[in-house]
Amino acid sequence: MLIPAYEPGPRLPGLVRDLRAADPDLEVLVVDDGSGPSFEPVFAAVGDAGARVLTHPDNRGKGAALKTGFAHIAAHDPDADVVTADADGQHTPTDVCRVAEALRTDAADGRSALVLGVRGFDGAVPLRSRVGNAAARGLFRLATGRRVSDTQTGLRGIPADRLDWVLGIPGEGFEYEQRMLLRLGPDAVAAHEVPIDTVYLDRNSSSHFRPVRDSLRVLLPVLLFASSSLAAFVVDTVALLMLQALTGWLVPSIIAARVLSATANFVVNRRVVFRAGEGPMLGQAVRYGVLALALLASNIAWMSFLTDNGLALLPAKVVTEGVLFVLSYGVQRSLVFPRTDAGSPARTPIPRPSPPTPDTPGGFDRLSLLRPGTPDPSSPTPARSTP
Repeated sequence: MLIPAYEPGPRLPGLVRDLRAADPDLEVLVVDDGSGPSFEPVFAAVGDAGARVLTHPDNRGKGAALKTGFAHIAAHDPDADVVTADADGQHTPTDVCRVAEALRTDAADGRSALVLGVRGFDGAVPLRSRVGNAAARGLFRLATGRRVSDTQTGLRGIPADRLDWVLGIPGEGFEYEQRMLLRLGPDAVAAHEVPIDTVYLDRNSSSHFRPVRDSLRVLLPVLLFASSSLAAFVVDTVALLMLQALTGWLVPSIIAARVLSATANFVVNRRVVFRAGEGPMLGQAVRYGVLALALLASNIAWMSFLTDNGLALLPAKVVTEGVLFVLSYGVQRSLVFPRTDAGSPARTPIPRPSPPTPDTPGGFDRLSLLRPGTPDPSSPTPARSTP
């Protein structure tokens, strides 16, 4: 059990005790994300309740706290699945056990999938949370075409073989969890949902998350890319229909229409979507050209196949462009227009602790993290342990 915590309320020690009571074999790791000296009594009580606490000297964000936990687990027990939960008490021990059981079932079936504990948002849900989560779900679906019932859930199950994957996802704050969901499609990572209770304590006053603002922060580039791609699609489609009607030649019409739309798309993506205008334009243009040729070849192959099998030209165009959209965004973001400035979402290597030596007390259950009270001098952050 992995719990990132920043300035937690007094319920956190009780949550740890309840988790340990619900499943004595479930070990709990709490990452104090720079809460400060005034919260030391809370984390001392967390340690007394049976959890292990790792500490960030300064506040770095929820994503950074999760990565500290993931890195520690990957180094000390790479075969351990991980369940993450929030520190505010909104995830009950029963729901944690549901997600843990889903991971065990997946492992028994030979399946590797991200497990999402999703809320139904029924009952007494604060208006801010209800509207914010609905807006976030809509934005996510608009940007990705993928339906996720609860894009803000912090109750997730991470299979052991996906620890390297979650460590490689960029992000230090709340956007990290959103980016994890955004990477599901491009990285071909399976996911499934487990229903959980909707719990809001004190009208969610302890939450530091802003659903709409934080969702827009990470989804805006995708929305801009979708808008740019839609504009290019319109130019490409109109040009294709006109040229094909005038000449009767499909392949030359596809090529000419794509050259026109790709030129406009390159300019918009470079300046607006990825904001890479300070980079070397020639190198970007070459990489974009290579990608455009690859997409063009795929476009011709798919459209020829679909039209030869009886599908009309316009539906074939829509299907083909939809398939290539996700691939194009990922390649352009990471290879064509990479950014290295302070606003870049580029990956940052996550330091891992050294693997345990034969003298280190070790051994974890499949869903365990750290034995309470086990000293860990190799940890990347100072650690408090149970006396």
